[in-house]
Amino acid sequence: MFKRTTASSALETAGIYVVAVLLAIVGTFVSPEFLTVDNLLNVLSAVALLGIVATGMAFVTYSGNMADLSAPAIMAFSGIIAIASLPLGLGPALILGMLAGVAVGTINGLVIGKLNANPILWTLAVAFFMEGFMRFTWSNTQVYPDTQPGTPGAAFTDIFRMGLGPVPLVVLAMFALFAVGHLVMTRTRFGRESRLVGSSRAAARASGIRVGRVVCLNFMAASFVASIAGIFITSMNKLGVFYLGQGYDFKAVTAVVIGGVTLSGGRGHIPGVFGGVLVIGLLTNIMTFLGITSFRQNIVTGIVFIAVVGLQQYQLRAKGKDYA
Repeated sequence: MFKRTTASSALETAGIYVVAVLLAIVGTFVSPEFLTVDNLLNVLSAVALLGIVATGMAFVTYSGNMADLSAPAIMAFSGIIAIASLPLGLGPALILGMLAGVAVGTINGLVIGKLNANPILWTLAVAFFMEGFMRFTWSNTQVYPDTQPGTPGAAFTDIFRMGLGPVPLVVLAMFALFAVGHLVMTRTRFGRESRLVGSSRAAARASGIRVGRVVCLNFMAASFVASIAGIFITSMNKLGVFYLGQGYDFKAVTAVVIGGVTLSGGRGHIPGVFGGVLVIGLLTNIMTFLGITSFRQNIVTGIVFIAVVGLQQYQLRAKGKDYA
């Protein structure tokens, strides 16, 4: 049974990469520059933040909690706290920024895991609250770091622009988080428990798994990686503001679902999620070469998401499940 499930998962994961290859072939007809090293690095750089957020979102979805809609607010909050903490030094600022994000994720996890709150409604409410809180606390203004040479602020704004040779640091961070996420999901007790919780909470409880604890840890993991993405996007923009990160919740869920993680939970792999991120990046890149505007690109992404969710729902209902 295990070998059959593993083989099936491998085929599903391979499928998303077949789509990526097909898009790459289409891209070569769209522009001769499509398969150049510079353009492919641009694709990876463009989806790196999405990939980071999607890594954490995958754990939330995998454990049967559909999505964390507070991810954009966590990104913005982490960035603002990091900038506000820069007088303490770069290291403490980065740590406090990530801790701020994890604190929000911990609250999400406790309420959803222990009190069985609806994850969509709760995280959406948290997102609205956090936006209002940030706008009120910082008087609806943007927060800027001191970027004088030699200051922690200057070092902070350089984070997004750092890299190893031609490969940006944010891309390396994405791959590192994908690798760690894959190991955690497939090689640890926590990963196995998350899968069982996502497949059937009743069965998980009967097996002695502390479901509330597993759910809480998944939301904490999602908030941790969202805070990392928040620091990167704040460094990129050289300012902190409440709206940074908007849209990354939907895009991350799209990448996760396209990558084979079912919204009902218990199925999927991190390599598939990376495939989903890559497909979105290639599709966006092709549309950019074709001169398609950003809001029309969002329409196409939405159509892809609806189609994939519809297919998942059809397949799972055929197997006796009520939702995708």
